[in-house]
Amino acid sequence: MTQTPVFVKIEEFKEILASLNAIKDKLNQASQVLTDINDLKTKEDTELESWKESLNQVSDKVNAMDAVLFEQG
Repeated sequence: MTQTPVFVKIEEFKEILASLNAIKDKLNQASQVLTDINDLKTKEDTELESWKESLNQVSDKVNAMDAVLFEQG
């Protein structure tokens, strides 16, 4: 298949280049937002795991206290 040249006015070409640059900027911004969201999710998952661990520790202590109280009672 042979390619034929396409003629575009300079003004239109400049507009096309500006539009492409704007699209590239928006894509970069979207990529950064996704990276930021992923970082926040990772931090959130870490924090939730810490809370879960703390809750388990408290639960274990309550169960131990309960066992001691019923042993003596």
